Formats: sequence, C-alpha cells, structure tokens
Amino acid sequence: MMNPIDKTAVRADIDRLLDDVVPDVNDHDRRHMQQLLFTAVLAAHDRPDTLNLKIMNRALRELRKGFKAFQPWSDKQKIAVFGSARSEKQSVEYKMAVECSRGLVKAGYMVVTGAGPGIMEAANEGAGRENSFGVNIELPFEQQANPFIDGDPKLVNFKYFFTRKVVFVKETDGVVLFPGGFGTQDEGFETLTLVQTGKSEPRPIVMVEPPGSTYWKDWDAYVKTSLLDRGLISEKDLNLYTIVETSEEAIAHVTHFYRNFHSIRYIDGRLVIRVKVEPSKFLVDALNDRFKDVLKSGEIERCEVHPYEADEPDVSELHRLRLHFDQKNLGRLRQMIDLLNDAVTPAQAATSPHVQPVRLISPAGEPGNGDDVD
Repeated sequence: MMNPIDKTAVRADIDRLLDDVVPDVNDHDRRHMQQLLFTAVLAAHDRPDTLNLKIMNRALRELRKGFKAFQPWSDKQKIAVFGSARSEKQSVEYKMAVECSRGLVKAGYMVVTGAGPGIMEAANEGAGRENSFGVNIELPFEQQANPFIDGDPKLVNFKYFFTRKVVFVKETDGVVLFPGGFGTQDEGFETLTLVQTGKSEPRPIVMVEPPGSTYWKDWDAYVKTSLLDRGLISEKDLNLYTIVETSEEAIAHVTHFYRNFHSIRYIDGRLVIRVKVEPSKFLVDALNDRFKDVLKSGEIERCEVHPYEADEPDVSELHRLRLHFDQKNLGRLRQMIDLLNDAVTPAQAATSPHVQPVRLISPAGEPGNGDDVD
C-alpha cells in the first residue's frame, strides 16, 4: 500500500512552479492551473498502468493542441458542417455543401469540418482556406486531409474521437448536417443530446437534403415514431432541429438564430440570456405569459451586468434577461430564443451591437464555487 500523499506540500510545490512559469496569470486562471497540475500529481501517485497513462497524456495534449489552434480566431463565429465522406464531387449534396459554406462565410461565419473527403472537402472548398478549419481524425484508411485544408495551421489531427468531439462542440456555434453515415449520425445525435441536456449552449442544428430526397425526412419519422411516440423524448425536443431543402434555407436558419440572441450564462442559480437589442416591456410580458412552464419561481425580468461577468468585458454592452429556469425544458428555451429573434426588426438587427457569442458557463464554473480536485 502506498503512503498517503502530502497534499499541502504538493500544492506548495505547484505554487512555486507556477510562480516561475506563469507569474503574471490572474487568480481565477491560476486556480485552474493549480488543479490541473495537482490532478497530474494524483494520477502519478495512483500508479495507473501504462495504457491509462498514455490515454490521459494523449488526451490532454490533443485538447491543448486543439484549443491553441482555434484561439487566434476566438472572436469569430464558426459553424460545423458534417456529411458523408463518400459523397462524390458531382453529387447534388457536394455542390450544395460548397454553396452552403460559401454563403456562411459571406454571412460572417467560419466553417469547421472533419477535414476529410466528400462533404467535408466540399465545405472547406466553399469556405476557402482562409475561413476553414479542419478537425481531422486519424484513421487507418482515411488519414490525409483534403487539399483545401491540408497543411493549413487551422488543421488539427486527433487520435481520439472524444477529444475531437470536445473541440468540435466547444469551438462551434452551430451545426449543419448533410446526408451521411454513422459518423454524421453520431455527430448529429451527440449535438442534440448536449443541447437537450443543457451540457452545451443552445445553437442552430440544421439538416440539409436536396429536394426529392427523403434522408432526413426518414430520420425525422424515426425520431417521431421510435423515440417520441414511445415517450423516450419530449415533443418539445423536436424544436431543437430543423430540416431544410436548400443551402439558402440553412444559412437563413443559422443567421436568424443569432439575429438577436448572443449567449447564456448561469449566475447565482439563475439563467441570464444575453441579447443584442433591449427587450421591451411588452416583449418581457409576452415571455412571462408564454413561458411560465419553464420557471421554477419568479418571473422573467430584465437585469444589469453582474460582477461575475467581469471576466467577459466584450459582452458588457449587451442587454439581459434573467429567469429561474428549470434546466429541463431546453426545447422550450429554444422557442424563447426564437421569439426573441423574431421580435427584432431588420433595422434593429442592422444597428445592434455586433458582439460574437461566447461559450456557456455552467453553474459549476461560476467564480466562487468550490471545485477542488479530490
């Protein structure tokens, strides 16, 4: 049996190391760095087998590499585009993916793909190298990135699917899905699950298929008959995705989602919705009338910037709504976001603060909440 670790001494050693390596880091980030290093020490003390060590080591390295690659473009909204790696260049789906990505770039977005062939190549082609990211998975039969992203600093290679998924979800603000196989279905269901459970911020999820195709219509029928009719999902969950038949519709759906909505954050147990245009009293009253069912207590109300948001100075000019959300009805939350977007006129949208979205910060991530590693 190993001797117990002296946690106090280890923390002191970590503090001295951080003083030497990153002396100017802020207190909040320093706390997370301390925990990161302390976890590594605990892992060493546990004496895991070589395979477990390799997995932990590689996973951390891949996450660091992925986050670092995206960091220079953190102020730009990004849309992930998924679809079959087997789609031929002459196919309708390939051409639609090129058009869709080209339109997303014109609308101000960057495009993120799996960097492979087929729909991924089409999306990188449409977006162009300057506005493309590639998050490639190393496979024995599919390792080479497509020519539109190969060799670019915005291409990241991953060994593990789970680290790749973390980067995909964290670094994107919406998902466009074209017909595809297991991988496309996996990414689609993964995103839906994360949004449905509140583990990811609300985002547009769009399924695109050519006119006359039944790929996503068949999928939708499966969801309704095999999941909804059996009571395995709620009817409100159907609000989390939409099916369209043209690239123009897909682009319009994504841009409408961010017409007014910006981001959400949990503060002191309350959900704060940040929007670009100040909600009128009439709109707030309408929200309270229509969405009573998602409130645990109180009402939806306008609020000011909270001191906790000092770590996000770029969003200080946004307007805010606060509510005691039940954290269950995410489909209804999506309907609320749609109403907030619908309430904004084209003139208001054109003159509203142009601030890029930021990521959801969960209650566990609020300043002051203890999350020390044991």
